[in-house]
Amino acid sequence: MTKKRILFGFLGLIVLYLCYLAYIFILSPKTNLQSIYLIPKDAVFIIESEQPVESWEQISKSEGWRHLKKNAYFSDLTENIQRVDTIFNNNHKLFEFFDNRSLFISIHMISPKDYGIFYVLDLKRIAKLQLLKTYLNTLLDGGYVLSKRTYHEQEILEVHDRESKETMYLAFIKNQLVASYTHTLVEASIDQYMEPVLGRNLNFLEINQKVGHEDLFRMYVQYHYFDDYVQMYSDRPSDWVKRVSENFLFSGFYFDLDENSSLTANGYTNISGVNEYYLEALQKSGTAKRSVPEVAPNSTALYISYGFDSFAEFYKNFESVQQNDPEQFESYQTSIAKMEKFLKIDIKEHFVSWIGDEIAVLQIQSHINKGKNDVALVLKANDAEAAKTNLDFVVEQIRKKTPVKFKAVNYKDYEINFLSIKGFFKMLLGGRFDEFDKPYFTQIDDFVIFSDSPNTLKGIIDKVSEGDILATSEEFKSFDERFDSESSVFVYSNVPLLFDNMYALADAPTKQKMLKNKDFIICFPQVGLQLSPEDDLFESRLVLNYRNVDEVKRTFKTSTSVNKAIPKNQASASTEITDAVFDLVGTWRYYDKNGEQVHKKRF
Repeated sequence: MTKKRILFGFLGLIVLYLCYLAYIFILSPKTNLQSIYLIPKDAVFIIESEQPVESWEQISKSEGWRHLKKNAYFSDLTENIQRVDTIFNNNHKLFEFFDNRSLFISIHMISPKDYGIFYVLDLKRIAKLQLLKTYLNTLLDGGYVLSKRTYHEQEILEVHDRESKETMYLAFIKNQLVASYTHTLVEASIDQYMEPVLGRNLNFLEINQKVGHEDLFRMYVQYHYFDDYVQMYSDRPSDWVKRVSENFLFSGFYFDLDENSSLTANGYTNISGVNEYYLEALQKSGTAKRSVPEVAPNSTALYISYGFDSFAEFYKNFESVQQNDPEQFESYQTSIAKMEKFLKIDIKEHFVSWIGDEIAVLQIQSHINKGKNDVALVLKANDAEAAKTNLDFVVEQIRKKTPVKFKAVNYKDYEINFLSIKGFFKMLLGGRFDEFDKPYFTQIDDFVIFSDSPNTLKGIIDKVSEGDILATSEEFKSFDERFDSESSVFVYSNVPLLFDNMYALADAPTKQKMLKNKDFIICFPQVGLQLSPEDDLFESRLVLNYRNVDEVKRTFKTSTSVNKAIPKNQASASTEITDAVFDLVGTWRYYDKNGEQVHKKRF
């Protein structure tokens, strides 16, 4: 009888427990909290996966990940991810139980030179089981110490690693498990629980809804904090980084990893409505096929293309959107009017009328000065003859109105001239073109190319004459095919060449860090980003092409030659002309307004 009582009692307990489980998993009210509400508001990057175990398995088995794990510097940067990899492998069956539950990983700046990683795992209804917290103890051996504390009425578990002296902080907030090795991020998450910011941001939600829940994983970028992240690696981020942070709001991508470990990301980007006239005008102006590779040297490290149905339409939209800021628009009109009155030219007639459907900025590996990047602005003409006629007229007007004259020089049957209008392109097209202050220019077929250095123009002419251009590069053509043929914005980087350019300009400590890191950087030798208008957003595509490092070094050859030294007495010229250093074959002659020669240089 006693045994029966014990048996029935035991069965009764089982029935009660099953009823408890039935209530927890079936009958209890669904009060699930969305993961995004717990991510601290200052996230720079957010990675999301609906199947974290399956996704991680695919990533961790890829050739690219195996290579990155060998890189000491990368291992330091991704120490938390490596630790998760180890835990995952040691507790594979446990983590399988958590699959099909969304996992968010976000990156936050915790100091000017360091970042923290934050995790949110949706446990769904199993979070209601109090046994779950107890079960965490079974994962810990004698090398760990578990302690607890309370923050704003939420319990935080602290798991201290005796060997590494590091502590992981965890908290269960409704159906969510949050964790980080940075305690302030867990505390910030608890603050978000009561007053969510990022999860209620309409600009983020717009992108989040468009991206959906597809493929391997999704990644979001919050550009407001992007320059802070870049500053961790560079004390002086370029103006382009600053503009990205100011002009874009959020990007969202869904990723696919192919058998070659190359990442392709498709998604959407929205732009700031404050002081960003250029992108707004682009968004309204259509797309164009890319043709600048016909004159872009194979030594191009960075190619940034802007395409539109026509430049005239873009310019009209550019003027229109500026009217949203009357003060800014008035200043813009006043500057243009002053220049037109002084030179007796018409901007729309003598410039806008002949510019076609693409303009581009090229950063090219210098063949003259190792410590300086060659930069060129390329304008595609819709009529080559009209371009030449109008530019000849403008140059003649400059000759009449300015005291110092410049006579065109012929180089390999291409004429190189000088556009002595200080800040012209910045005035016409905005601050992103302030690198072209008082440029020289030449015309190659349907392309007019400007640069502050005539050496850059010489190098482009040489490469075009030799046929050593992107349009003939099998590497570039193959990569370019991974994008739509038409776009509003297209950015392409030959990473090994860009690495060399950045290395040449870096200080000694930065050079040391870059060399330590080089194999990690150049293993993605080609990176591309494309933006195309869709409604009030930009449809976006990002491609990182992974290659074996040894293959990269064989295929993407970089210059190691020692460049010519520049004599100190050639380091500057008259501020009325330019600060360029000449290394061409011929003679530059400068004349005053009476036709008297005032300067002569042999080159």
